[in-house]
Amino acid sequence: MKKNQLFFYIFLVLYLEFSYKLSVYHHINGIDILYTILFSIPVIFILTLISSVFRNKANQVISLILTSFFCIYFIFSYIFYSLFSVPFSFETIGLASQALDFTNIIVDALGKNILIIFLFIIPIIAWFFLRKKIDFNQIELKEGFIGLGLIIIFYTISILSLQWDKNGLYSAYNIYFHIREDRKTILNFGLVTYTRLDIKRSIFGFNESIVEEAEEEKDTENNEEEELPEEVITYNQIDIDFDGLIANTNESGKKKLLEYLKNTAPTNQNDYTGYFKGKNLIFILAEGFNSIAVDAERTPTLYKLINNGFVFNNFYSPVFLSTTGGEFQATTGLIPTQTILKNWKSNTPNIYYALGNSFNRLGYTTNAYHNWTYSYYERNKTMKTLGFYSYTGCRNGLELEMNCRWLPSDIDLMNVTFPKYGTEEKFMTYYITVSGHAPYNFTGGNNIASKNKNLVADLPYSNNVKAYLASQIELDRALESLIQQLEEKNILDNTVIALVGDHYPYTLSIDEINEVSSYERDEIVEVNRSNFIIWNSEMKNKVEINKVGSQIDVLPTILNLFGIEYDSRLLVGKDILSNSEGIAIFSNRSWVTNKGTYFANQNKFVSADNTEVDNEYIRKINTKVANGFTISDSIIKYNIYDDIFK
Repeated sequence: MKKNQLFFYIFLVLYLEFSYKLSVYHHINGIDILYTILFSIPVIFILTLISSVFRNKANQVISLILTSFFCIYFIFSYIFYSLFSVPFSFETIGLASQALDFTNIIVDALGKNILIIFLFIIPIIAWFFLRKKIDFNQIELKEGFIGLGLIIIFYTISILSLQWDKNGLYSAYNIYFHIREDRKTILNFGLVTYTRLDIKRSIFGFNESIVEEAEEEKDTENNEEEELPEEVITYNQIDIDFDGLIANTNESGKKKLLEYLKNTAPTNQNDYTGYFKGKNLIFILAEGFNSIAVDAERTPTLYKLINNGFVFNNFYSPVFLSTTGGEFQATTGLIPTQTILKNWKSNTPNIYYALGNSFNRLGYTTNAYHNWTYSYYERNKTMKTLGFYSYTGCRNGLELEMNCRWLPSDIDLMNVTFPKYGTEEKFMTYYITVSGHAPYNFTGGNNIASKNKNLVADLPYSNNVKAYLASQIELDRALESLIQQLEEKNILDNTVIALVGDHYPYTLSIDEINEVSSYERDEIVEVNRSNFIIWNSEMKNKVEINKVGSQIDVLPTILNLFGIEYDSRLLVGKDILSNSEGIAIFSNRSWVTNKGTYFANQNKFVSADNTEVDNEYIRKINTKVANGFTISDSIIKYNIYDDIFK
């Protein structure tokens, strides 16, 4: 084989792989370097063969195309990750394209990352400088067979090398064969190998196995209520014939799921079970909302709602592929992955306990409203799976009543829709707002930020941060208007307002977020810390909850507060007010409990109070987190609610 061509591809692949890892993860372990090299060698030989099959000029063109393709793909993957905090997957290529529809956001991301983009273009520049020194002549047939043999040999060596790291939940062996954890796959083996596995799994499917867990003990350490005697505790569970369901299925994955659910400990009912029973609910998924937006003077309504009612002091809104992931978490109590979101949108499974479905069964009038394109993220399909058969957005009716041009106003959304349900006897209304959407600037088409610019002009922050804060003022004033309309109808006391952000404002850099944050945040876990509002005007005293909670806990917490019968074993999220241990789970499988924070990429645990936590506890929570992903995927994949609630 042509040595100088081979050397160029060694440079191309390894340079791009390690540049990507350092840019995204900011570190590389020794074992990751070894695996990345081993799994890249077959790729390097393949590229060399492909650009040696034809004559000189044709091979030059092929080599330039291959080099350019690799560079562009790495740039695309980096920008995608920087925007959505998840690697691009072919599982959800349609979903991803919608997430990237906003050209101004892409342009903004390219501008912010211009230096890193230049690093990924260097191999193309190098190709033009080196092309005259590279031998592009056609190889002989014998050399071709030698090359194929080397590809097979090195691929076999790379697979056998996985035996070196076979033990442990996230061992290289398990990541390659048994666990779908995209970031760890890239960290271990590189983006090229991840892409190969992703394409294979997208075409042929991939089944993760449930990991056996140690028997769970009740943990009341972080629960402020007194533990009740066992005989008077009531649990959130219903009578399910798991044994019959297990006996009637031949699918091994489905059988393991049912066995796991059967043996899962249910959460307890508590002092707040049925606290809001019979009241109306307005639930708001607020675009880009985060605790950094809240200020007593700028956003007085948000400030009042956050600091009264139920106050969750350790709440997180983890990013899972933009707004659609946040929506899925909050309304289903399950963890979203790109595979789960794809199945949710394409197969429209029965999600029995989803927000709208749960209130429908109580006779509530359920409506959903969104002040942007109604079919965005395929909500024209998914709203029905959530139980909202009455769903109005722009382009299916809302544009007749308000200005739907980018960016629409949340104030207009509340004002034109409230009369549609405000006279109903019992209502549950779901809003998906959009005024807080990126990009955050005063010159790039964000008319909401420009509208409120004068209200943030004197703040000591950068323009991007001020534009973000200006956009959230619109949400605050929309809430103010909504509360005023509820008061005018004399139904404010009988209505609960719940609000959660879909994700943190991820187009702001961590430095920009820390300009306004009350403490220094990291860009993996704490950047996701936010607020969860549950407020009713009749509450005279606030209820402070220090237990860790996150987006997947929103639905079960609401179900418990409204006294809605449900089986807590069938949701991954848990009622934050129950005695279960609180866990916030992030898309890279990092997690937070009241005992501390685990950073998955570094395999590092940081104690919350500097007390020592043993490895068994970390292993236990890692297993619980891994199973949370598998259970969520299996519930949607096997449409398990259909079997249980026939």
